[in-house]
Amino acid sequence: MEYSKEQLQQQFPIVLTQPLIWGDMDAYDHINNTVYFRYFEDARIAYFEKIGVNEHKRETNLGPILASTSCNFRLPLQYPDQIHIVATIEDLKEKRFTMKYKVYSQSHDALAAEGEGLVVFYDYNQQKSCPIPEAIVERIQALSDAG
Repeated sequence: MEYSKEQLQQQFPIVLTQPLIWGDMDAYDHINNTVYFRYFEDARIAYFEKIGVNEHKRETNLGPILASTSCNFRLPLQYPDQIHIVATIEDLKEKRFTMKYKVYSQSHDALAAEGEGLVVFYDYNQQKSCPIPEAIVERIQALSDAG
C-alpha cells in the first residue's frame, strides 16, 4: 500500500511531512528512538493549533498536559528519507483523550512507528485536572468527523 500525503489526509485530520535530519541518527546508523517522541509532539501541537487549544490555553490557562506516551517501532529510519506523521484523537472523555500517532517512511513506503499519548486537560492556575471545555470538544469532534 502506498502512503502518499494525499491518501493519509483522507484518513487523518493531521498530516505533517518532513525530511529526516542527519544529526538525529545515532551510533547505530538509524534515527534515535527519542526523536520519534518529537515527531509525535510536532503532530500533537499541529492538532492543538488547528482546533484552537493553544489560543484557549493563553486566554484561560486551561489546557492539555501529557500524562503518558508510548511508541512501537516498526522499522528503523535512516537519513535521507521523508516521513509523514499523522495524528488523531480517540477515546474522548470528560477530562482526557488519547492521541494516536503514526510515522510513515516515504523511502520504505511503510509504517515506521506508531504510538499514543494520554492527554489530560489541566487547570494551570489550580494545578489539577479539569473538564475539557465544550468548545474544544466540539472542535475535536468536527475535525474527527472531517477526517
